[in-house]
Amino acid sequence: MTPLKIVIVSKNCYPALGPRAHRTTELAKELAKMGHNVIVYALLGDFNYESYSKATGITFKNLGISRGGVTDNLGYYNRSFIAKVLRRLFSKALEFPSIELIPMVKKALMQEKEIDYLITIAQPHTIHWGAAMYVKNTKVKFWVADCGDPFMKNQFNKPPFYFENFEKHWGKLCNYITIPIAEAKEAYYSEFRKKIKVIPQGFQFDNLNIADFSPNSIPTFAFSGIVYKDFRDPSSFLNYLTTLKLDFKFIIYTNQESFYDEYSSKLGEKLELRSYVPRNKLLFELSKMDFLINIMNKSSFQQPSKLIDYSMTNRPILEITSKFYEKEQFEQFISGDYKNQMRIKNLQKYNIVNVANDFINLYNNDYP
Repeated sequence: MTPLKIVIVSKNCYPALGPRAHRTTELAKELAKMGHNVIVYALLGDFNYESYSKATGITFKNLGISRGGVTDNLGYYNRSFIAKVLRRLFSKALEFPSIELIPMVKKALMQEKEIDYLITIAQPHTIHWGAAMYVKNTKVKFWVADCGDPFMKNQFNKPPFYFENFEKHWGKLCNYITIPIAEAKEAYYSEFRKKIKVIPQGFQFDNLNIADFSPNSIPTFAFSGIVYKDFRDPSSFLNYLTTLKLDFKFIIYTNQESFYDEYSSKLGEKLELRSYVPRNKLLFELSKMDFLINIMNKSSFQQPSKLIDYSMTNRPILEITSKFYEKEQFEQFISGDYKNQMRIKNLQKYNIVNVANDFINLYNNDYP
């Protein structure tokens, strides 16, 4: 096909860590590899993209600098007293500071004279809102609004009712809404469900560095990711671990160290907290574990993308609930019996090559 000018707008991309930054970077790299002219707008910070741009074929452009506290690709955000007060007062009522992205996205897109294919990646959903302000007055050939998590029906952070109009506004203007799992369709307004297409999170399957596994001297298991009190909550599981007399090592990759203070004092060396690391290093370290822990969400609308990374380590996965009803299964796992492990079906659909083709096929369906 004729190469397209594809503009991707996201809050973050490489070298930032996180599911949306990963979605942005891997998709942009693969689309550029396919021969398309790919431009990525994000909060780039002071990172020098010259060599990375040459290596990937992507043009990186800065959305700008957030004054209120949206984190850029280098982890910087405004820590001033005023910004802190504004975030505390208006974070929920006004989606502050991510509301800053609305004019930033509109201004960025106005720099582009013609766009064949616009992809906006949320969250935050204010990126879609900014794109809608641009699209309603400008001819954009094709727009896909990608949603890693729902907005109005988000189980972790339900926004005020008056933002319904914002979601319906961009929902009317985009060509398609892409979501990572089919179950999430119910989290969007019924009038837009015909626009919804399922395109999972894409992962690079080539050149994976996986350890040659051998059982650890004591049972060693790991968890990586964000936790939410009462929704994706390891507290009951950790309380159970404090009652065990046997030796084990539970390794957690987190940026929420304070959440685990109580358990660190009780478990001592049995609990090890580690900072987030780049994906390739994380996969290598996880592949050394006897098994991995996934904490299920309360609803089926949202599924952690780390399940795919977990699967690529070739280590057994134990899924637990926040209430931790899985004591029997855990006892099986810690004794080396993995027959009840969680398995991902059709892993190849998460290959970034297939995911990028899914995005291009959306365009080809409308412009054959």
